[in-house]
Amino acid sequence: MEFRKVIAAAVVLAGLMSLFGCAAEKAGSDLYDNTGFTPEEQLGETLFFETALSPDPGMACANCHRPEVAFADPETGLPVSRGVHVGRFGNRNDQPVTYALYAPPLHFDEAEEIWVGGLFWDGRVNTLEEQSQGPPLNPLEMANTDTLSIADRLRALPYADRFEAIYGPFALDDDHTAYENMARAMAAFERTKPFRRFDSKYDLYLAGEVDLSAQELRGMDLFVDEKKGNCAACHPHTAAEDGTPPLFTDFTYDNLGVPKNPALPFYTLPPSLNPDGAEWVDRGLGVTLDDPAWDGFFRVPSLRNIALTPPYMHNGVFNTLFEVVAFYNSRDVGPWPEPEIARGVNKDELGDLGLSNTEMDDIVAFMLTLTDGYDPHEEAEDD
Repeated sequence: MEFRKVIAAAVVLAGLMSLFGCAAEKAGSDLYDNTGFTPEEQLGETLFFETALSPDPGMACANCHRPEVAFADPETGLPVSRGVHVGRFGNRNDQPVTYALYAPPLHFDEAEEIWVGGLFWDGRVNTLEEQSQGPPLNPLEMANTDTLSIADRLRALPYADRFEAIYGPFALDDDHTAYENMARAMAAFERTKPFRRFDSKYDLYLAGEVDLSAQELRGMDLFVDEKKGNCAACHPHTAAEDGTPPLFTDFTYDNLGVPKNPALPFYTLPPSLNPDGAEWVDRGLGVTLDDPAWDGFFRVPSLRNIALTPPYMHNGVFNTLFEVVAFYNSRDVGPWPEPEIARGVNKDELGDLGLSNTEMDDIVAFMLTLTDGYDPHEEAEDD
């Protein structure tokens, strides 16, 4: 019981700090429209920005998933995100939460003989609810020790009564139920319009409202051309059968031959957190499936908002989109480091594309049209 009192006091203190601007800054309607949110979605939004759900000094989901950068990590100086504890870092580059709601459950496509779907780089969970339960317990991220401590933090929140109003009078009584209700609320928020805006320049182009520039059109042609960039093979640029606008991912898995990132802070963590040190290898999907045949395979990310979310690849090894395209273009013929896992590298669709520097610039220009919130009036003023 004493432990619960300590947690409660800490949460109250964090709540008071948030009133004076010491918590993670809430973006709210300043950066997106939350008009019409249901009570559950509003609760999820509040929890998403809540720093009292982790140990001192406090860390919220929004620390690594900021709305101004497509709900990805705003800090581009590191290949991975910082944890709540000083000196701890994640082992992978955080993915943006935008458009994550469209990922299907992990499954094997018999026709294509490839795994499809799931969330995170390795597909280890299938729903936004499951995804929301990961970071709070990850010792490299929000670093709670167990669901009991999180449930106590939830009960001590100044707005805890909102759980009961939404989920019933016993919403926070049981530790496991409290944790699941937290995840339900955050998942509800992550399914709202700010996470699926579909208002990029490319969307307006498809709607016939704007034109792409000559360079952007050239880039689109190269992006689609099977004998050139062939990017659309994994990043489809057309609407889905159900009418969903293009997501620029087929949610499949691939081993691109990405090299290790020597700047990954995870390598320097103590043995209790990373017993392999600099020898650690990220097996990706192979761990999820418990099958070494899929080591080195990672889920194809959406290219929507890609301009806002450097660095790139699962380990943040590349800092610019041009570097990524250059790697795809010349991986097998240029002076690139060896793949982290060489077995199963995709040599059929990339590695020696023969693109010129101008063509690579054009592909990057097209990808820049995939950023949400495009305002044609602002571009006209810039011209």
